[in-house]
Amino acid sequence: MIKSELVKRSPLRILEQSIHGGLGAGNIGVFSSPKGLGKTACLVHIATDKLFQGQHVIHVSFASRTDHIISWYEDIFRQIVDKRDAPDAMDVHDEIIRHRVIMNFSQDGMTAEQLLSSLRAMITSGGFSADVLVVDGYDFVKGTPQDIAAIKSFAAELGIAVWFSASSPEDPSIVDEQGLPSYLNSYLDLISVLITLEETPEFIKLRLVKDYEKIMGDDLHVQLDSKSLLIVES
Repeated sequence: MIKSELVKRSPLRILEQSIHGGLGAGNIGVFSSPKGLGKTACLVHIATDKLFQGQHVIHVSFASRTDHIISWYEDIFRQIVDKRDAPDAMDVHDEIIRHRVIMNFSQDGMTAEQLLSSLRAMITSGGFSADVLVVDGYDFVKGTPQDIAAIKSFAAELGIAVWFSASSPEDPSIVDEQGLPSYLNSYLDLISVLITLEETPEFIKLRLVKDYEKIMGDDLHVQLDSKSLLIVES
């Protein structure tokens, strides 16, 4: 009961409704912003929501140690259950973490083929049937569209939805006339959903910039607390 209630009341339902039901298998979504605005928190919120739905998640980090990522999951889980009367919260916690794998890599010297080989081994040989892949800290400036195309093809083959975080270069103001971050221009055909994070005095606002074939620029009405970087629930 607690899991279904948490799924139903999650503010991420607003995000899914805004992008027509969420990010489907074989598609790539990206959160883009300067460093420190909460992209990792967004990925972990999405991953936790999927875990509550009984899905399996692989979290790949190019930026942080696994213990740092685990801390994010614990903080977000506590934030969610502390607001509800959930006496069986720890039973739920122990159940969902069995559906999560966290992997840490360095992007330097690692090819897309090597990354996908490790993921395939986990999914096929290791018997971990992943539904969602989140990739934190991938440097799109160092990467290539060919690498992302390979990841997208892999995701389509195995029926996985992929969410990335992407840090803007030093000048985050460089956008085109439609508000699209210029450093992602060469990737836009491969990205189904692009969401940017914008800092205001009190909140971090999420804006839907690209929704499949549509260029949007819409406020998602989902906000992060500027201090904790956790979703503010209304």
